[in-house]
Amino acid sequence: MHHLRCLSHSVRRYTTSAPAPSHHKILVVGGGTAGISVAAQIRNAFKAKGQVLGAGDIGIVDPAPYHHYQPGWTLVGSGLSLKGGFKRSMTSVIPSGVTHHPVAVTLFSPNSNTISTSKATISYDYLVVATGLKVNFSAISGLETALRKSESGVSSIYSYDTLDKVWGDIRRFRKGKAIFTQPAGAIKCAGAPQKIMWMAHSTWKNSGVRDAIHVTFATGAPAMFAVEKYSKALERLRQERRVDGLFTHNLTSIDTDARVAKFTRPDGSTVEREYDLLHVVPPQGPLEVVSQSPLADAAGWVEVNPATTQHVKFKNIFSLGDCSSMPNSKTAAAITAQAPVLVHNLLAEIDGKQLDAVYDGYASCPLLTGHNELMLCEFKYGGVPDETFAWITGSQDVPRSAFYHLKKHVLPRAYFSYHLHGRWFGRKGLVKPTFS
Repeated sequence: MHHLRCLSHSVRRYTTSAPAPSHHKILVVGGGTAGISVAAQIRNAFKAKGQVLGAGDIGIVDPAPYHHYQPGWTLVGSGLSLKGGFKRSMTSVIPSGVTHHPVAVTLFSPNSNTISTSKATISYDYLVVATGLKVNFSAISGLETALRKSESGVSSIYSYDTLDKVWGDIRRFRKGKAIFTQPAGAIKCAGAPQKIMWMAHSTWKNSGVRDAIHVTFATGAPAMFAVEKYSKALERLRQERRVDGLFTHNLTSIDTDARVAKFTRPDGSTVEREYDLLHVVPPQGPLEVVSQSPLADAAGWVEVNPATTQHVKFKNIFSLGDCSSMPNSKTAAAITAQAPVLVHNLLAEIDGKQLDAVYDGYASCPLLTGHNELMLCEFKYGGVPDETFAWITGSQDVPRSAFYHLKKHVLPRAYFSYHLHGRWFGRKGLVKPTFS
């Protein structure tokens, strides 16, 4: 194929002792779930043709020392797994033959086909932006202080450093008021805030203390879930399990001494609630280096065609994952569907061909509703359910044991054994999608 010959015209073996190149044919910014999978899938295209990657062919820019399987953090917060099992060194997950730049991007300059880092300027022919998003702990007054206090009763599964505190608080809690929050706006896996609540409910029920605990779900959203079918099912579950619902309530401050959480309504009014246990999901948004760049739309996300993943203005730039403007759920499952579309269209762009791979918005939220049960929410653009197993199990708005084991056992293994190597395609498993 022409793109393989083009990108490998100067075949040379890369060694870690060589200076990092200042130019790449394809540069990936971000070494998370999206960036690693895209780089690995491109690498596999080379390998399939017997090509050896040169140091200038593909590069990844990411300063993080570790790579995390973040979908596993709910399991850790629920006491089902140890967090170390979902952590790998960044160098160990960089695909072989791909150059790693362990530095942060400070500036995108698409008009000159360059990025700036804290150490150098790197140029590219094609750019993939997969920076992820920022979890803004500082946006809630008092939160960072509360998380540092071991006896504050405040925790969050949205930080690797506080995962153990989540399970410790849930395990020890015996009576009182428990509040679980979800912010307004886009976040990583919009189902996670209530996953941890349902697992806490299940833990307390199994321990015989649930009747002594008043549970509240306080969300900045107007409903339990963005997809109507699953929202209705989760609303029924909320009522059956005696969980109070505070809708369009956005947590804005915490008074740890008084143990009071303050929420703001859309009209600007505030509501205060006392708590004994408070699980917080902070507001989230694009990284400033993205939102302040020419790549961003008005909301700060990388502005791409939602079907092709190609930037609407800069045709040699693509984006996927949490940082992109694609109007779908920001989940790992979405990335498994986006990545092969992006790779196919990127290579088509290199060859001067039509971009005929289409992403339909598929995403999945394996929503834990208790021990040994999970509601597998699958949907595409427009909030249209798009269920993989309904023909076998029946409608997927019913929690099922089989889906629980898929989340707990199958998906983590698939991630580390196949996804990071560019060989896992979500609902298609090991079958690589084809596009015409």
